[in-house]
Amino acid sequence: MTRLRLLHVAAAAVAIIAAPAAASEQAYPTRPIQVIVPFAGGSASDVVMRILLDRMAKSMGQPFVVDNRPGAGGNIGTNAATKATPDGYTLVMGSTGPMAANRTLYRDLGYDPEKDLEPISLFAHFPILVVVSSKLPVKSLDEFVAYAKTRPKQLNYGSVGIGSSQHLSGVYFEQVTGLELTHVPYRNIAQYVPDLIAGTVPLGFQWLPNVNAPLQSGDARALAVAASKRMTALPDVPTAAEAGMKNYESSGWLGLLAPHGTPKPIIARLNEEVVAAIKDPQVAAKIVEQGAEGTSTTPEGLAKFIASESVKWRNIIVKAGIPPIQ
Repeated sequence: MTRLRLLHVAAAAVAIIAAPAAASEQAYPTRPIQVIVPFAGGSASDVVMRILLDRMAKSMGQPFVVDNRPGAGGNIGTNAATKATPDGYTLVMGSTGPMAANRTLYRDLGYDPEKDLEPISLFAHFPILVVVSSKLPVKSLDEFVAYAKTRPKQLNYGSVGIGSSQHLSGVYFEQVTGLELTHVPYRNIAQYVPDLIAGTVPLGFQWLPNVNAPLQSGDARALAVAASKRMTALPDVPTAAEAGMKNYESSGWLGLLAPHGTPKPIIARLNEEVVAAIKDPQVAAKIVEQGAEGTSTTPEGLAKFIASESVKWRNIIVKAGIPPIQ
């Protein structure tokens, strides 16, 4: 009898200890949620993240506080998130670089994207546009490839730096087409655009927000979008496949993640909120205005996507012989 009583007492104690945790998960969130964005404030990814969080804050009843921590291709902010308490009150925006490509580009990230973070959902893609200066005598992707083949290493393309999605998309383009292009890295996109317009750096593999102004003014042309379907914002621009180039799909993507060990009920709640926000027509329209396409996944879907992206970009980077950073 004494042993049986002790077992009952122990079971009751466990239930009492577990109750606050379960209750806190059910009540989540009870205070503001910090979201680390590993890029500068005002960047295209930062703007889209804030559009999503604004909608989530309204439905969850708590504000989201964005903490911009740029540096090292997104690694600094992402690394900080992996060290945060896994209680649902610190999240991080994941993207192509710090979650996939940087695993090969950097010798040591200080974290493992797949082990140290819990995926919640994808929420946006920035399809890569193949753009050229209007100074170039080409009107289609086929014409450009033929033009570039007779001018090996003579055509420059700009990006915001080695390892950026713009740079790697250019490397990938070279591998698919067999072209030899010259990469010109810039400190920021504002420095690149005048050179694109002037024709001194007449090529780019860019997100729409970076080149929207010269496209609107007629100083640049979009030859193709590197996606499986046309962009909502540019319905007249063919996909690379439609333009005659198969197997060329590239985009910057954005996802929401939490530190490893964050309770599953909290991950599930956040996933539901992301999915609901992306389905909101107003949110979808605002994301399209920023040159992106809204999307959502299950946590498991995001985990598989990150794993596949890591393999894809590792193969491209290794094949290109890009030396590790650091």
